[in-house]
Amino acid sequence: MPKKSTLSSSTTKDWLIQQFKDSFDFTHKPLKIDQKEMELLFIKTVTDNDQLQKVIIKPFFELTSMEQVEAYLNSLPNQQIIKSKEQIQLELTKGSLAISLNESILLFDFKTVSTDTVLESNVEPTIMGPQLALSEDIDTNLNLIRQRYHQPSLVIEMHEVGKKSHQSLAVIYDKDLVKPVVLKQIKQRLKKLNSDVILSSAELVRFLNVKKRSLLPTMLQTERTDRITYNLSGGKVVLLLDGDSLVILAPAVFFDFMTSMEDNYHPYWVTKFAEILRYIGLVTCVIFPGLYVAVASYNPEIFRAELALSVAGSRIGVPYPSYVEVLFMLIVMELLTEASIRLPKAVSATATTVGGLILGTAATDAALTSNIMIIIISAVAVSTFVIPINEMSFSIRVSKYIILLFATFGGMAGLVLAFIGFIMILSNKNSFEEPYFKLFIQAKEKETSGETS
Repeated sequence: MPKKSTLSSSTTKDWLIQQFKDSFDFTHKPLKIDQKEMELLFIKTVTDNDQLQKVIIKPFFELTSMEQVEAYLNSLPNQQIIKSKEQIQLELTKGSLAISLNESILLFDFKTVSTDTVLESNVEPTIMGPQLALSEDIDTNLNLIRQRYHQPSLVIEMHEVGKKSHQSLAVIYDKDLVKPVVLKQIKQRLKKLNSDVILSSAELVRFLNVKKRSLLPTMLQTERTDRITYNLSGGKVVLLLDGDSLVILAPAVFFDFMTSMEDNYHPYWVTKFAEILRYIGLVTCVIFPGLYVAVASYNPEIFRAELALSVAGSRIGVPYPSYVEVLFMLIVMELLTEASIRLPKAVSATATTVGGLILGTAATDAALTSNIMIIIISAVAVSTFVIPINEMSFSIRVSKYIILLFATFGGMAGLVLAFIGFIMILSNKNSFEEPYFKLFIQAKEKETSGETS
């Protein structure tokens, strides 16, 4: 059906010209030949001028009558429904073309896209599996998802976020698998968004979080199309923001952040070995700094005498308590990590490696820290990067300081108490009504009982 506008052509056209009169890239181009005439209004810096010439201007001069021109224009697949003159104004800023003819206004999508290049996977690299990620163009990303999830029940709903940025946001889900309560909560939170500008998925996650100061993430960001496909088939909701190559997956539980997509491509025992390594790395990162303080300052008797003496002997000459030593070295390691992120790629690896070696050697030679402390800090630093998803990795980096604080004041008792508290927080948390610490065995038992009933 033709999408004719009920707006007055001349009034709307004059209003648009008045609104954009100060913009150098706004173009008002009248076309006229014989008894045919129409007017084009567009912003040339965001409009595909080649397509405009090929699809609109050239056929206008080739067709013989205005009836043919109008019928041709109404047959184009990129025609948009017009709701108001303000909507036309907004669409022009996105790359649309407004055509005034026969006392009516037609609107077409002719935006030019310079961010549709599919990027390589940088945030979640794998040896096996797909190596290409998403782009920063929403249409390209929707195409990639559609090409990998051929299911008629896949639903894509379009929204706008940001009062001034008006970024397009796609809410994607499989209507046969998604949980209604999850979908309802996500839509309610989107309606309550009250920000002027939202340009990235990370920013959107921050606005969607009910608990603004929650340390542990409840939504997962990914750039991988295979992870998106697996999560869609698992009934999760995907939030895809235009202009960002990362998408948001919700709900996300703790074990989602400890899973790499490469687990699906390796043999069973290789996958299990990699998973065990990740959890060992997690415990190492959280426990080791506090354990060192607890053993060195409070409870050396829990270790064998030889190991306790070795720890005590390595601290000979260190002029301050063990917790100051640990805190000093952790902060140095955090500075090196931040430097490796902020520095240009060409120098980051060399600068941080050399800086770490020099600082570690100098600190031990100057008796500012012990040799065992250097080993522990190195193990903690390496263990942090074993966690596959960055959001959880950053959260664990902060959590270890909280556990270190308890160990500083309570020794082994404080360390155990803090670790139990950490598990209790995980168990008490939820993500869109989904238990955050839901074990895989619990999910399997639930499925089995459902099949039995």
